[in-house]
Amino acid sequence: MKVILLEDIPNFGKKYEVKDVKDGYARNFLIPKKLVKPASKENIAWVIDQKKIMETAIEEGLKKAQETASKLDGAEVEIAVKIGEDGQVFESVNAQKVAEKLKSLGFDIKKSQIGLKKPIKEAGEFPVKISLDHNLECEINLIVTAAS
Repeated sequence: MKVILLEDIPNFGKKYEVKDVKDGYARNFLIPKKLVKPASKENIAWVIDQKKIMETAIEEGLKKAQETASKLDGAEVEIAVKIGEDGQVFESVNAQKVAEKLKSLGFDIKKSQIGLKKPIKEAGEFPVKISLDHNLECEINLIVTAAS
């Protein structure tokens, strides 16, 4: 029986692939669990439409990620922290604070995308890599200054 996979199944196939499986396996396991649809003409036409929609969404996501990367690459982002008279920093700058600052600047960046290996505990300038969708990367110049 020919079936269309509705989701990725490990060691079997990817979403929207057409596979040939034994009738009993399809009827008793795959179809009741809604992992596949029978490969009829209507369902194959539906898969073609779904693939076009997915490709369009991927292209739009890539354009958005490229736009964000071009705007962010080389940008200077300043974060003010409390610093004592002796130059002692009272708070550290972590990925969460950088993500919040970028969000306030209009960029939708998650803290998991920020390549800050450890929190910054001193004033100065630091290069920080940001990993975007579609394997795009950019680097910002993070400036940690004293809060007034």
